[in-house]
Amino acid sequence: MSSLDPDLEKRLIEVQRRIASRVVLQDQFSEEAVAGVDQAFLGDLVISGAVVLSASFQKLDTAGHIMRAALPYVPGFLSFREGAPAIKAVRGLDPKPTLLFVDGCGINHPRMAGLACYVGVILGLPTIGISKYVLCGEFEVPEKLGEATPLIYGEKTTGYLLLSRKGCRPIVVAPGHRISVDSALEVTRRSLDGTKLPKPCQLAHEHANRIKILCFPVSEASPSGPGRR
Repeated sequence: MSSLDPDLEKRLIEVQRRIASRVVLQDQFSEEAVAGVDQAFLGDLVISGAVVLSASFQKLDTAGHIMRAALPYVPGFLSFREGAPAIKAVRGLDPKPTLLFVDGCGINHPRMAGLACYVGVILGLPTIGISKYVLCGEFEVPEKLGEATPLIYGEKTTGYLLLSRKGCRPIVVAPGHRISVDSALEVTRRSLDGTKLPKPCQLAHEHANRIKILCFPVSEASPSGPGRR
């Protein structure tokens, strides 16, 4: 895990504060074209894969983008490492998503500006963050399949821990932009298809790794990036 130059860190925190100030936590979305975006890694390359699905979860389009990482892995600053390639991949989708799942935090972030917030604000899209680890906040672990428990940070509910699949760790669901905390959970539940992750996230994950395999020889492949979020 790397650290940032103090001056750079201050500048990036200011960007995050500006992003957070533009986040809307009111429902302004539809499920007509639901998309997902996820990243795979090869050395310092970030490989983004995006998919968009119909309301009945039929695949409509896929897109991808490969970019050299601008920053090393630093918890809390994933937007500046993965945001640009994710945005470029999503911009390649047709039709334009009406709701986007992002593999990363939303407002469940120390400055309420996770990757899903960043992507949502820049693109002007409703976004939901799906992460595998709690970056900040207090919670109780859900024990029953389908159970969700609130994630509390700064006396606010910033998301939910959802036990989406038996035998797996719960996922963390949080709004990113133009959707409420409770609606983010409801949409996520509707998007589960027997897998741990919502279907758009699962398909985006598979697409990102497919791009990695197709674009680079197996002999050059390396493990995915460090445990994130």
